[in-house]
Amino acid sequence: MKTCDFLIIGGGVIGLCIARELRRRRTNARVLLIEKEPSCGAHASGRNSGVLHAGFYYSPDSLKAKFTRLGNERLTAYCEEKRIPLNKCGKLVVAKDAADLPSLDELFRRGQLNGIELQALTEAEAKSIEPRVKTYQRALFSPRTSTVNPLQVVNAMQQDALQEGIQIQCGTAYRRRNNGKVLTNQDNIEAGYVVNAAGLYADKIAMDYGFSEKYRILPFKGLYLYSDEPPGAIRTNIYPVPDLRNPFLGVHFTITADGKAKIGPTAIPALWRENYEGLGNVNFRELVEVASRGLGLLTGAGFDFRRLAMEEIAKYSRSKMVSLASVLAEGVVERHYQTWGRPGIRAQLLDITKKKLEMDFVLEGDNRSMHVLNAVSPAFTCSLPFASYVCDHIDNAIG
Repeated sequence: MKTCDFLIIGGGVIGLCIARELRRRRTNARVLLIEKEPSCGAHASGRNSGVLHAGFYYSPDSLKAKFTRLGNERLTAYCEEKRIPLNKCGKLVVAKDAADLPSLDELFRRGQLNGIELQALTEAEAKSIEPRVKTYQRALFSPRTSTVNPLQVVNAMQQDALQEGIQIQCGTAYRRRNNGKVLTNQDNIEAGYVVNAAGLYADKIAMDYGFSEKYRILPFKGLYLYSDEPPGAIRTNIYPVPDLRNPFLGVHFTITADGKAKIGPTAIPALWRENYEGLGNVNFRELVEVASRGLGLLTGAGFDFRRLAMEEIAKYSRSKMVSLASVLAEGVVERHYQTWGRPGIRAQLLDITKKKLEMDFVLEGDNRSMHVLNAVSPAFTCSLPFASYVCDHIDNAIG
């Protein structure tokens, strides 16, 4: 039997940041983090786009708006302190036609209300930043958007956590709760307080503690296609105006930390939680669960799931992905996009009572446990201030 004051379940960037913040606030606390994979960051934290978002997409009353600007500042400073390469290339948001202009104006309004540095540009000004860009009349430029290799960040945070006295136990999977103890595939753990930051399995674990009654994870697969053009062939991230009713940003250009371009991501409904590639790791129980949930959304959902699913499944085609990206920039041809990157799975939370996707971060907990139910993009950017927010809730819960 192992004992600890705080048990963190999940070794992604959110779990690591919460563990470090708990240790900072309680220097004598025994903090144990368990991760079911052989290393931290094996899922969303190590497979995300690596974009440090600026924070102008999110409605001003949201937690995402509250934490993204501060998260960008703090994570940028962290990367600079750790000498992790950052590509401070910025981001252009472009309009494809006149119908996009009101939404472009709404993004600018949100940016102003959220205190985000944002520049409204003419088409000519946009082309001075990225000569290949296509836009209708106007565009927005975010100079504070940058990119990083997310696994380098996770690895640095893991090393910091170990040096700060946090115990990290990889290859240790949560099995169930039993008489107040946590049973894993390795041993039993008696914890004073449990923090569930398990991403794709956060809802399952929360239900063991009496939470997530109206929420379930609905997984979406994100794929990127990498360009074989030389670094610098496209200078800045280029995004379309998104559909602000959904939490997805559409196919766009991301410039990696080393200057290479990639297009994506998709938001393809996954068939089970870790449905990365093929059927090699198929989980039939989850397949039935996730498929039935998806079928239930075909009617009466608070969003057009049928249209979203059909549009996203079509993006398994390289030609479709390249076609969508070609709307954003000149000279985008399929022969330059031959290589798919590692897939990622977005642990998107669904409110099953309202049949709608949750747009903001969601926490539930009490004086024995706290459950991070929805920590999707821009959670990587927000990770440091978001961890402080979670720990404030824990402080209030346990006194």
